[in-house]
Amino acid sequence: MPITKSAQKALRGSKQKKLFNDRRAKAMKSEIKEIKKLTEAKDAKGASAKLSSAYQAIDKAAKRGVIKKNTAARKKSRLAKMIKKANV
Repeated sequence: MPITKSAQKALRGSKQKKLFNDRRAKAMKSEIKEIKKLTEAKDAKGASAKLSSAYQAIDKAAKRGVIKKNTAARKKSRLAKMIKKANV
């Protein structure tokens, strides 16, 4: 446990940030899972409609530092590729 007041305050802030980052990560992962489910069901139109919301969740996670910039780009690229493959 932190002893000094500043360390106690930092711990409180750290817990809040962790909660916020966990929410961002969970939102991103759920969007990706939904698109994967739609592409496996060969519903390319539904997956294409969800793509922008998935991109938004990924970008927000990258902006906050939950994931790195290149990781975000890789995830977006793979989602687009997955949807394109489902269209064929």
